[in-house]
Amino acid sequence: MVSQLPLSPPRSAPPHAASRNPLASTSAERAEVALYGIYEISKLLAMPARLEVSLAGVLSLLSSFLDMRNGLIALLDESGAPEVVVGSGWSEATAKRYFERLPERAIGRIVVTQTALVVENVAYDPLFSEVDFSTWGPRGVSYSFIGVPIKVEDKVVGTLTIDRNWSGLPHFRFDQDVRFLTMVANLVGQSVRLQRLIAQDRQRLITEQHRLAKAVEDTVRPLRPVAPPTESHGIVGDSPAIKSVLDKVRIVARSHTTVLLRGESGTGKELFAQALHEMSPRKAAPFVKLNCAALPESVLESELFGHEKGAFTGAHAQRKGRFELADGGTLFLDEIGEISAMFQAKLLRVIQEGEFERVGGSKTIKTDVRLIAATNRNLEEAVARGDFRADLYYRISVVPLFLPPLRDRPSDIPKLAREFLKRYNDENDTRLALTDEALQVLTGCYFPGNVRELENCVRRTATLAHGPNLTGRDFACRNDGCLSAMLWKSSTREAAPAGFQPLPIAPQPAARPAAPPAADADWPAGCPAPGNCPASAADGKSEKERLVEAMETAGWVQAKAARLMGLTPRQMGYALRKHDIPIKKF
Repeated sequence: MVSQLPLSPPRSAPPHAASRNPLASTSAERAEVALYGIYEISKLLAMPARLEVSLAGVLSLLSSFLDMRNGLIALLDESGAPEVVVGSGWSEATAKRYFERLPERAIGRIVVTQTALVVENVAYDPLFSEVDFSTWGPRGVSYSFIGVPIKVEDKVVGTLTIDRNWSGLPHFRFDQDVRFLTMVANLVGQSVRLQRLIAQDRQRLITEQHRLAKAVEDTVRPLRPVAPPTESHGIVGDSPAIKSVLDKVRIVARSHTTVLLRGESGTGKELFAQALHEMSPRKAAPFVKLNCAALPESVLESELFGHEKGAFTGAHAQRKGRFELADGGTLFLDEIGEISAMFQAKLLRVIQEGEFERVGGSKTIKTDVRLIAATNRNLEEAVARGDFRADLYYRISVVPLFLPPLRDRPSDIPKLAREFLKRYNDENDTRLALTDEALQVLTGCYFPGNVRELENCVRRTATLAHGPNLTGRDFACRNDGCLSAMLWKSSTREAAPAGFQPLPIAPQPAARPAAPPAADADWPAGCPAPGNCPASAADGKSEKERLVEAMETAGWVQAKAARLMGLTPRQMGYALRKHDIPIKKF
């Protein structure tokens, strides 16, 4: 593919290439040397080095594989002016002066037409009519010129030119020289593109570093300590568990990273997603949310990606999906663990590539969305079973945030209860208040449904309240109307350790003791002394077994268990302490 073998081949060239005569070389031999030259140049461009150093090495290798006098690589800026000029064995200043002596019309033709330019004898070509050839070399010597464009994505970014002494001998094959130089120019173009991408990424990282440094500076600027707020973006609570999550939210919100909110149902995942959006740089853009479990797959695809007119029955007009509506902002996908395996593949593409097509459409739409997903499922087990794609799991679980259940933040229950009652009062124009006894009852409850169940409990009690204050007697758990015990029992059975056998729930006798125990008694009626209560004649169970069974039936609500046993709360507490039965606090 080259026009002439080197007069003195490079050290690394094949040994048999040195003994060839240029006039006797066959086409196959020339192709072999050209292939070897491309190989050496590609190795050079793949090495980590400054762009100017790499381009100078390319010209040095070209002088070994082509009969050329001078070589020049010029990279142009947006206006067409030379930005980087490298010559074979020249300094940068000398290379620029030589490039300026080349006729502007010749370089312009290469750039505009995006094709090679070949001039056998520059002395007779109109493009070189204004050139002073005395600067090229001795008088009476003819020169030929070859130039090819350097492209990056169909755009000319520079030129590769060579000149040689023109002898008019037939062994010069300009067509093969042009093909060889075009391949070299393509390799140079790819190297230039890679260098520019690296420079852009470096500049982006520097800009991001400066932005984060400024954000940290603004954060630590106050000299006086500021008390942490008890409420942040609608999130109520100041317990250590909730503070830890909020600290992570403030850090994660500054980036555009995908976040996966993990936690039980009712822990406020949507509220934390809203806080992530409002603390992020995207807070001025839309916050769009969608519950994936609430829609079938066919409707879910249309909701997320949109559809074209006539895509299916009932599609009377074009509709944008949630990804388009959230462009530039945040998209919150709740219950993402419930989507089908087929739809998981579709969702993976848009998360990975940032592009999709509407249902019934063929146009690819790009979108810039910060994704926040949420689930209460154990995705790791779902991946192990094959119910959830591992690649999608890794895409959405970049930064997992685990939200604590309400039982891990009992100190927040009074604040939450007051907030929910305040909202109820505002909605219904009432002035109800919570007594200390009511707050004590709420703090001692398990709340399997977490914050959502607490709000439900407060609203239900406020709706059925008989007076201006909510007392302990007003709550459903004090009137055998609370289902939390059953929910708790189900969850504890599922999470029970290996070998644990829960006590069976025996039906409780309807009859109560004829004589209630004395208010100041320290032990249940019928027990002469601590530790001497006889076993039930009906079921043969020990006293400790009956106590544990009552507590399990009551969901470990001590006051309710005392009523089941026919005891006072004080007597029940004494019995539990005597038998060393640990109270499960939630």
